[in-house]
Amino acid sequence: MPDTNPAAYRRPDPATQPAYDSPGYGSTRLRHPTQPLLRMPHTLTETRAPIMSPSAYPATADMTKLAHGKAAMGERIVVAGRVLDEDGRPVRGAMIEIWQANAAGRYNHPGDTHDAPLDPDFIGRARVFADDEGRYQFTSIRPGAYPWHNHHNAWRPLHIHYSLFGHGFAQRMITQMYFPGDPLLEFDPIWHATPDAAARDRLIAKFDLDVTQPDIALGYRFDMVLRGPAATPFEDADHHDGDH
Repeated sequence: MPDTNPAAYRRPDPATQPAYDSPGYGSTRLRHPTQPLLRMPHTLTETRAPIMSPSAYPATADMTKLAHGKAAMGERIVVAGRVLDEDGRPVRGAMIEIWQANAAGRYNHPGDTHDAPLDPDFIGRARVFADDEGRYQFTSIRPGAYPWHNHHNAWRPLHIHYSLFGHGFAQRMITQMYFPGDPLLEFDPIWHATPDAAARDRLIAKFDLDVTQPDIALGYRFDMVLRGPAATPFEDADHHDGDH
């Protein structure tokens, strides 16, 4: 049943979101807008199409095994969480696409020339849908760190990319999940592109023994809040870190 008394939309605090131009993050100097942004009204085509459903976009929640059944190399992990609005209500049916590097820190992509081994049994992509309570879950391999040439001796912390879709392509938000205790976080200009320390910490997953599967995989919890003062930091649609 639709909410007959919806809460007013509350924009996030600007300090909780990364700037278009972050001096420490080199490629933003070339990609950030240099002219005032123009508001373009959305039509039904942008806001209601295509229909993001498992029937049109099949879910693939386990990245550790391909169709032939061979297991990927590395430490298995399970990631679970919820997708929520600013009032803690579930965002039902959100499509979540995930991509990441393998355990050696290399993406299964022709553009990744990092001198690290490829795992033929790990594609590094998944797709899941939030249920009626906003819950999602997938199984993967703990990703490795890798160099990215942003500055001298630059290494990306361990991270997993998320792309969330609403009712159409115009409703897309992108973020990254990091791991607790990673010493590379303090040196990462992408993580530091979000000025507010509390907001940056919302990008770090929490180890969760309830998500952990005995004898199989360690579990992490990563909730995402789409709007409001406690919103998760998100990138805009053109804001990527050069990952594949």
